[in-house]
Amino acid sequence: MNMKHSLALILVLLLSGCSLFAKEDDTNQSASQLFTKAMADMDDSNYEQAIKQFETLEARYPYGRYAEQAQLEVAYAYYKQEDAASATAACDRFIKLHPTHPNVDYAYYLKGLANFNENLGLISRLGAQDMTERDPKQARESYDTFKELVARFPNSKYAEDSALRARYLINGLANHELQVALYYMKRKAYVAALNRAKSIITNYQETPSTEPALAIMVECYEALGMPQLRDDTERVLQHNFPNSKFASQSSQAGRSWWKLW
Repeated sequence: MNMKHSLALILVLLLSGCSLFAKEDDTNQSASQLFTKAMADMDDSNYEQAIKQFETLEARYPYGRYAEQAQLEVAYAYYKQEDAASATAACDRFIKLHPTHPNVDYAYYLKGLANFNENLGLISRLGAQDMTERDPKQARESYDTFKELVARFPNSKYAEDSALRARYLINGLANHELQVALYYMKRKAYVAALNRAKSIITNYQETPSTEPALAIMVECYEALGMPQLRDDTERVLQHNFPNSKFASQSSQAGRSWWKLW
């Protein structure tokens, strides 16, 4: 090997060594540096890269405030990506690992929000498809999360908004049951309609859907040939809603107000 080739080889080795050292320096960043880089990605809406940075931070520095905050930020990044399942899982993980953390109420709130946004379409666009095919599971989970937040952290800055969202959700869930009951009524599936109406009375008593649910029960008992239960339910309807339009309409045989609902 001549001198020229030897020098070229030495130069290549030196350059390779510089590259290796540069990578090593990059991997030796502090938790603070990794967190700063990840937050910069968040500010740029580069959520996928931010998640990778936060996960790297936690893997290298699993203890301390940066790791804890990184876990919350990962949940928020998934939420911003509209990945409700991953956001929920990240929130559940934080809650399990840090049940007494000062910001654990935020983890509950974010979990509720992830499922809340996922189900806005379900409870705001009723009627277009077969209602029996719609599953309000995530809306129920969101409601349960907001309800738990309010119960556990009544003084949280997220409590008031959580209570409002919980009320919206429970009204929507009750309305979903009502729409399914009406769906069955129109198909003369009275037993199925009766069961749906009963579920409203059992689970959603304080919602606007209670009144028409009682009227549906009256209609179903009439159709099923159960006069005693029909009369008992009608008395409950008239007692709780003395001015109800359903009470007067449900007192006559062959009623069909629900067809126009």
